[in-house]
Formats: sequence, C-alpha cells, structure tokens
Amino acid sequence: MTDLLKTSLHRRTVLQAATVGAVGVSPALRALVHAQGSDAPEKKEVKIGFIPLTDCASVVMASVLGFDKKYGVTIIPTKEASWAGVRDKLVNGELDFAHVLYGLVYGVHLGTAGPKKDMAVLMSLNNNGQAITLSKALADKGAVDGPSLAKLMAKEKREYTFAGTFPTGTHAMWMHYWLAAAGINPLSGAKLITVPPPQMVANMRVGNMDGFCVGEPWNHRAIMDGIGITANTTQDIWKDHPEKVLGTTAEFVKKYPNTTRAVMMAVLEASQWIDASLSNKMKMAETVAGKAYVNTSVDAINQRILGRYQNGLGKTWDDPNHMKFFNDGAVNFPYLSDGMWFLTQHKRWGLLKSHPDYLAVAKQVNQVDLYKSVASAMKINAPKDAMRTSKLMDGVVWDGKDPAKYADSFAIKA
Repeated sequence: MTDLLKTSLHRRTVLQAATVGAVGVSPALRALVHAQGSDAPEKKEVKIGFIPLTDCASVVMASVLGFDKKYGVTIIPTKEASWAGVRDKLVNGELDFAHVLYGLVYGVHLGTAGPKKDMAVLMSLNNNGQAITLSKALADKGAVDGPSLAKLMAKEKREYTFAGTFPTGTHAMWMHYWLAAAGINPLSGAKLITVPPPQMVANMRVGNMDGFCVGEPWNHRAIMDGIGITANTTQDIWKDHPEKVLGTTAEFVKKYPNTTRAVMMAVLEASQWIDASLSNKMKMAETVAGKAYVNTSVDAINQRILGRYQNGLGKTWDDPNHMKFFNDGAVNFPYLSDGMWFLTQHKRWGLLKSHPDYLAVAKQVNQVDLYKSVASAMKINAPKDAMRTSKLMDGVVWDGKDPAKYADSFAIKA
C-alpha cells in the first residue's frame, strides 16, 4: 500500500464510507482497491468457516446485519464440526476464510499439525473469553484451581485426562500453560486429548475427561448442566490474550486482494457493532444461540459476554476482561508478538523440534500492512508498534524480544 494511496483516503471519502448504504461498493473500499485496477471485489460470494462458539459472532453478524453487502461481498457462514475440518477445508480451498484458532494457522504454515501451506492472519477476532473447566467430581474432592488440582493429583495417583480443541491451537496452549504454572507437567503428568468444542460437555458428562479448555459458551454450559466448574478464565492466564483470528491462505490474499479487504471491513464493522452497546451484545447472543450457529440457549451465552461470571461453586463476579470483539481497535490488530508467542509454546512442548525464525514467520503470516490500510480507511485506531508486552499468570513477561530464550526459559517443558 503506497503512502500516496493512503493519503488519498481523505476525510470526505471516509465520511462517505461511514454513511454508504447497503447497495454498491463503499467509497472507502473503492479508494483502497483502485490501485488494483478494479473497484469491485473479484469474488462476490465467500464462504467463511466457523465452529459453534460465541467468538464466531463477528463473522455471523457481518452476514446477518448486511455489512458484507455494504462492501460488495456476500458472506456465507459455514458451520464446521471440528478444527481439523476447518484446517483441511481452508487448505484445499473449500473455505475462503475461517474463524480460526490463532495457533492452528501457524501450525499449518509450518506444517506442524497436518498439511503445510502458506497462511495469512488478517486480523484478530476476539480477546479473552475462554476458560478451564474441571469436572464436578474433581471439584467435590477439593480440586477447584491449579494448586488444589496439583495437590489432589499428587495424593490420588491415576491417569488424569484433559482436553484441548486442536494440537497447536489456543486452548491446548492455555491448558498446557495453566497446568505447568501449577507444577503439573502436561506431557508426563497428565494425558491430553483433542475434542471438538461442541462435544466437550457431553464428553465430560460421560467421564471421558477430568478437565477441558474451550471457548464459551461451553464452560458456562457445563456449569448450567451441573457437570463442571470454572477453575480459571483464560483472561486470568493472560489479560487481553489473542484468541480466534480471521484466517485464510496466502494464495487467497494474493489472488483476491479486493475481496480480502472487503471481508475484513465487513467483519471489522461487525466487531465494532457488537462492542458498541449492551443491547447489541444481547441481540448478538440471541442470534448466535440459534440452531444455524452455536445451537444452545441464549442464557448460556449472554451472561459471560457481559462479564457476569459464576464458577459453579457459588462464587459470582463481574469481570472487566470479558470477551471483547473490538475494544476501540485494540482487539483486531494482528500483533506480530501474538503469533510469535504461540510458536514459543509450540517449541516449548515439542511440537517444533528446533527454534524457527520467530519474527520472520510472524511477518510472513500476520498481514500487518494490509490490516493498517483497512483500519486507516475505516478510521479505526491501529497501534504503531506491531509488538506488545504482557505479563502472564506466572509473572513471566512476554515482549517478543528474545523468543528463543523465552521458549527455553520454562522449568517445565518437553
């Protein structure tokens, strides 16, 4: 994106973009893509895969509210059964984009979990809003958080099974990190299995696992059904952590640049809309609870998206760090350091045998310049620095400066 093209998006163009109706192509998009020699998206209809989770909401609402049409595309949200299915369909082109686990995209890019293909993270879809659930049976024995779980596991020796949703995905990494922070080695001291998100509660009900990490609404659903308790939220592990992204292949971005920008704009506008008001969040909850999307009761979704938490043991609290979709643009920026963090954990747990060039890989995958150009056209704030600093639950600071040293610094690792 040239500076000349960026500066051509003057105030009037952006104002036009903000008020354009549902017909035709947004002037902001037209200005952005003019350099490509065409005003319109190359592909008018796009399939976006999603898994039944609350955080698919911005993709769903972009379609339901017609933000897609405003930018000249039609989004077909496509419900998928598992993250492995999402991966395969992205790689073979059955899906154009997906609501997808951050670490899954990196796993495919490096060939860590299945087929290898050059991938693209276009933007983050949400921060926060996942949790670690322990079975009611464990809670009844006093295991209600990491330290008390470690105590019980040391006392009552048997094989303890915990579930994530995909080997290189976010939930597997939160579960590994959380167990290790409590002194439990997730590789030698526990068994980790992969279960698709909508099947977590049913599997816990029949005793297939002692705990799981998954996105909402399945943690709250486990409490409602009386089979699990919330031991920790993922925002307890890392405040404002990266979670799902809008992902596609590098090939798609290159072949359909205008379409890619149009979809990013539609999803960004939906993200803004969700976070804009309480009533919008409630409307979103009613929509995504429907059979075509998450297929659960509205009350399984609408509490935690407002930050109203309960742990299933009588404790309730208001969490300011609940699931966020926009947060004045802070959510959506594809920080290089976020992608690099997942690589450090893949190395830590033996999914990568040697240190990759962390920064180079993140620069290949995360489409920072593309995101900045789209955000600029929509007058959305974008940070100047593509790295950010965070302190995780064990007090260790991640800043992306020396990823190899960070990956090797943990006492518990592969």
